[in-house]
Amino acid sequence: MKDLPTLISERLTQNLWGVLGNQGYILGIDLGSYGLRVALVDLQHHAYYNAAVESLDHEDPETAVMRVIELARNLMAREGVTVDRLVRVGVGFSGPVDLRHGTVRLAPRRPGWENYPLQERFEQAFDAVTLIDNDANLIALGEATFGVGKGCQHLFYFHLSTGVGGGAVLNGRLYHGAHSMAGEIGHAVVGHGWNGDGRPETLEELVSISGLLRRANAEGMAAERLEDIFSDHPVARRVVQHTVDLMATRIAQVIALLDPEMVVLGGIVVRIGGDSFVEAIAAKVNDFIAPQFARPVQVVPSVLGPDSVAIGAVAMALDSLSD
Repeated sequence: MKDLPTLISERLTQNLWGVLGNQGYILGIDLGSYGLRVALVDLQHHAYYNAAVESLDHEDPETAVMRVIELARNLMAREGVTVDRLVRVGVGFSGPVDLRHGTVRLAPRRPGWENYPLQERFEQAFDAVTLIDNDANLIALGEATFGVGKGCQHLFYFHLSTGVGGGAVLNGRLYHGAHSMAGEIGHAVVGHGWNGDGRPETLEELVSISGLLRRANAEGMAAERLEDIFSDHPVARRVVQHTVDLMATRIAQVIALLDPEMVVLGGIVVRIGGDSFVEAIAAKVNDFIAPQFARPVQVVPSVLGPDSVAIGAVAMALDSLSD
């Protein structure tokens, strides 16, 4: 697999984004739960630069934003880039955002971020048009633009981590739905195994990190780390097999609904599960697709790595240049 700078450079040389797609710079910013990351792309020379720092425990929104702005400014200074050379800024956040008002809509695992004026804050800092979106959407677009799905017009991405999210690229563009909530597949209820009492569990409650650990511990296994789930312990094997079945069922439903060319799996659960986990899901998908709909659909792991949200933010910013 080619390295990230090569993947990005090769795609940029195709200049699919109009007149502005060959001049100036784009910043991609990730305000994620696992660190603050910045990608800087030179549109003229097709170069890619990056920087990252760790997140701080219980970091308030303003502190996190100031730190990532400083990180971006330092990266720009290192590469000799002035603010007036920026043509766009893209920002990714680990939760639903309000695209109309440029604010954070909901942050269930990051208290204090609700209604934070994300877009306005970065436009003030860099005096450049800024676009925002959630992390799963941006990874979907990043993979379709630069990564494993490069060239795909129709792609769906599943993100399995502390939460479970998704993103849909249809006709080469991100699909947001009526209220910017399309792709939030982790909040869909799962009827499989439901006994009819109360409310069915959601996909996120079952296959997120905490969901996997909870299920293993409920069956008598003392699981403390995600790595324990992908061990040879008999309970762990049962939990993983159940997860494979759940994910394959959901993917088959997405295929029936959206008819994607490719389904991409990412997030720390997929990274720890490894190729064998993805391959088991991919093989099982075929069992849940009705014969009349059966056709080759690749189910593959994401390839953009830790910078995937920042790279997706760059892809979103590039996309806006052709509007």
